[in-house]
Amino acid sequence: MIKLTVAIITYNEEKNIGRCISSVLSIADEILVVDSFSTDKTEAICNEHGVRFIKNAFQGHIEQKNFALGLAQFEYVLSLDADEALSPELLEEIKKIKQNFILNGYRFNRLTNYCGHWVHYCGWYPDTKLRLVKKSQATWKGVNPHDILELNSKKDEVGFLSGDLLHYSYDSIASHVRQTDKFTTIAAKAAFAQGKRSSLFKIGTRPFLKFGRDYFLKRGFLDGRYGFIICFINSLSALLKYSKLFDLQLGKKI
Repeated sequence: MIKLTVAIITYNEEKNIGRCISSVLSIADEILVVDSFSTDKTEAICNEHGVRFIKNAFQGHIEQKNFALGLAQFEYVLSLDADEALSPELLEEIKKIKQNFILNGYRFNRLTNYCGHWVHYCGWYPDTKLRLVKKSQATWKGVNPHDILELNSKKDEVGFLSGDLLHYSYDSIASHVRQTDKFTTIAAKAAFAQGKRSSLFKIGTRPFLKFGRDYFLKRGFLDGRYGFIICFINSLSALLKYSKLFDLQLGKKI
């Protein structure tokens, strides 16, 4: 049976980290938490569970997760966010894989909890993620704050595990709006650095296209009131990102 490191990055995650750690205790041979100098009880909770706790200045989600991946004691790594936890079915699947890890990576679906409601539409499910990998064969990529774990070789076969990764995203609408404002600033700066540009046309059209896709094509209306709210804030995200990018082009601060 292989030995497995569970790698988690944190910053002020006292509400979530205990649940995350508890969900992996039966499969983890090492639990590694890389923390960005939390000021709440995150460190104390981690110490109560006997995890390996490392502090590292935050340079970006991608950079921090690659740092954690490199520090993992074992070659096989399950990478989680602090607001995630394994469902019982997914836990059992990973137990089986530990006995016969034949591929370089395994993916599974992520199911998001929004204000107590499990979201099955809005483009948020199945939200399949590659998270269980042989670390020498994988790297975190993407554009901050949207990190993506990928295998280094495009030819590698990726396995699929049943069960869901449970994502406890937002406990209030206000927290969703605050996170959207924060993440669109990061995304606009990253896009500007890559030479991408906005326009009045994009500012005027992208929000409507985003809402139409998520609410109608992705059937967000089937998630009821919260489905409408999620799709509306998703469209706000597009408005903010392209507006902030446009301001950067004009030399303004965002």
